[in-house]
Amino acid sequence: MARAIWSGSIGFGMVSIPVKLFGATESKDISFHLLHATCGTRLKQVRWCPTDEQEVPWNETVRGYEFGKDQYVTLTDEDFEKLPLPSKHTIELSAFVKAEEIDPVYYERSYHLAPDERGEKPYALLLQTLEKKGLTALAAITIRKKEQLCALRPKDGALMLETLYYPDEIRAQPEVELDKAKITERELEMAFTLIDLLRKPFDPEEYKDHYREALSQLIEAKLDGRDVVKSPAGRETKVIDLADALRQSVEAAKKGKPKPAARPRARTSARRATRKVS
Repeated sequence: MARAIWSGSIGFGMVSIPVKLFGATESKDISFHLLHATCGTRLKQVRWCPTDEQEVPWNETVRGYEFGKDQYVTLTDEDFEKLPLPSKHTIELSAFVKAEEIDPVYYERSYHLAPDERGEKPYALLLQTLEKKGLTALAAITIRKKEQLCALRPKDGALMLETLYYPDEIRAQPEVELDKAKITERELEMAFTLIDLLRKPFDPEEYKDHYREALSQLIEAKLDGRDVVKSPAGRETKVIDLADALRQSVEAAKKGKPKPAARPRARTSARRATRKVS
């Protein structure tokens, strides 16, 4: 059973819903350690004080906000706990919106919300209300010493919480000048045709992390002393005729691409547990 990273309640008007928050995603990236190139020893990350010229243990560190050159105001864990933020313990629902009204650029991270003891009925009430009305609830939550805007939405018979960026955390879009881009009706029609040929329902199971697979095979090849397979050449960046490229794309989409031959799955997880860098 996953460990809850936050527990508190949802404030739905005068209704209080005790809930627990669980992470909904996890990184599957292959991790690396930093080694000394000359001897292969794993390096240590040291917190070093240049004034005292010594390593500093965690219990002697404090958080400091730099308000001027080499001038800091320090904050302790007690300072953070004293912040007058109701969202540390309560997700107070403040508004209800359509999901499509939230631009995807605002979404940061996903979490599962589960009811705590005695919270099943009010939890089910909120869930069914959002499902039947087709709405998403907006609120605020404090996680890891930071208050964040969040959205609660129904998914697969439960509630999910999405943390959102604040407007001032969204970078301005660079200027894009398309005055000289004259699109013909023929080019537009072929682009529509290509999209229609490739359009299908989203199935996340169809998509794989090819970079991670290739990296696993590279590690396996190095462990076995085999030759490393070179990656295929990338696309050329030469200027081509747009209409001709669209026509070729439509023809290729109509024919369909043959499925690549199955490749043996890498066994780096087991090997990594038994191999040591010498």
